[in-house]
Amino acid sequence: MTIQLYAFDTPNGRKISVALEEMQLPYAAHVVDIGKKQQFEPDFLRISPPGKIPAIVDDDGPGGKTVSVFESGAILVYLGEKSGKFWPADPLARVEVLQWLMFQVGSFGPMPGQVHHFLSVQDPADQRYGLERFTKETLRLYGVMDRHLERNEYFARELSIADFAILGWAWRHPRHRVDLADYPHVERWYGALMSRPGVRRGFEVPLR
Repeated sequence: MTIQLYAFDTPNGRKISVALEEMQLPYAAHVVDIGKKQQFEPDFLRISPPGKIPAIVDDDGPGGKTVSVFESGAILVYLGEKSGKFWPADPLARVEVLQWLMFQVGSFGPMPGQVHHFLSVQDPADQRYGLERFTKETLRLYGVMDRHLERNEYFARELSIADFAILGWAWRHPRHRVDLADYPHVERWYGALMSRPGVRRGFEVPLR
């Protein structure tokens, strides 16, 4: 049965399209145009009460029941459990995946997201403080990732949903005003993931 993906061409949306392609799960993509505020329409709010993309509906959920899932981190865990891929069975390995997944959800997402916001602010007086603060923190997070990837091929022991989560936001590094050459280990990891056929397909899914 086909999973229904509701998303837009954003880092959080791409995390899920990449995961679905890499996990080889059948799905159909539906564009929810956040520029037109379609995420607040009643039909979508029944799937995602916060009015946030992405969200999925799976008619073949646990026990054969239909389940809807919102929040990209929760969706990645759900898909990992469903497919048995990129989500380790070993509890210690799973802790490693979870901590880097939460790093993305709690930090490497909200912080560069604020950079995106303040770059769009027209008044320099309103822009200056926020852009300086969140750019500094975004660069610090890139440094955290670079130091970790100096010693590790992936964020956890093996390629996992944590990598897909972080990739969605690293994909926007030009918008963060980040040159990956300044973070060579992130650049190596990014290039390796972006060269994977499943990842490429995930980024080619029409979501706009």
